[in-house]
Amino acid sequence: METKKNIEILNELISFLEDGRVGYTNAAENCEDSKLKTEFLGIARDRSLMVVQLQDEVNRLGKSTDATDGPLGAIHRAWIDFKAMVTGHDNEAIIEACLTGENAAQEKFKDALKEKSLTPELFAIISAQLLSIEKAMAKIKAYKNISI
Repeated sequence: METKKNIEILNELISFLEDGRVGYTNAAENCEDSKLKTEFLGIARDRSLMVVQLQDEVNRLGKSTDATDGPLGAIHRAWIDFKAMVTGHDNEAIIEACLTGENAAQEKFKDALKEKSLTPELFAIISAQLLSIEKAMAKIKAYKNISI
């Protein structure tokens, strides 16, 4: 039962990370600032690595993985596209949309860490990934403060 629950938790996180990867790639395509574009692409790459790490854990638990982006990510990306279209690729609006996504990711990871079924190894991996998400959010917030 715990294995099944852990696989479910990991798959939800994988879906969320994949949404973030695609969202940051989309944000990079829609922003005009080269430094911000590079930052977004770096975060997208980090999310890809995090997906692979969690997929490896799912595979270790005996289940194959199939990462696809989820419906929340599609909605978020559509919002970024819409904001970019309306605001003329306004970096501040794109940053705000990314911060909204980061807040949601942090909550999802914090909720996962509350699960009693997690092994110490999974807890450590998810904790480290949450830290990475928090660092990305701090970078984006710092960039927002510079650009205002």
